[in-house]
Amino acid sequence: MTNLDVPALQQRLVDFAAARDWEQYHTPKNLVAALSVEASELVEIFQWLTPEESARVMDDPDSAFRVTDEVADVLAYLLRLCTVLDVDPLEALAAKIERNELRFPAR
Repeated sequence: MTNLDVPALQQRLVDFAAARDWEQYHTPKNLVAALSVEASELVEIFQWLTPEESARVMDDPDSAFRVTDEVADVLAYLLRLCTVLDVDPLEALAAKIERNELRFPAR
């Protein structure tokens, strides 16, 4: 497996888009729309499952593949969006967690 750190994955996505001349389509608006579509495809897998069935979705190899594939699509578009907008996704997440810890203190 290749390097799995976030910047390396973002660079692979940049290189992938550049090699296909897709940067022209990777505007924030288009990336957000694609992210929404991919997130909806992930929702679709779980849409009619009971809570119990949803907790076991990874037990079925076909369902597990679909979930993993859609998670990858969501993450790919999110990372492309972060690259285009110059947002560090890990810094953004860390800051959000800190704000939530203050907003919702532990009991």
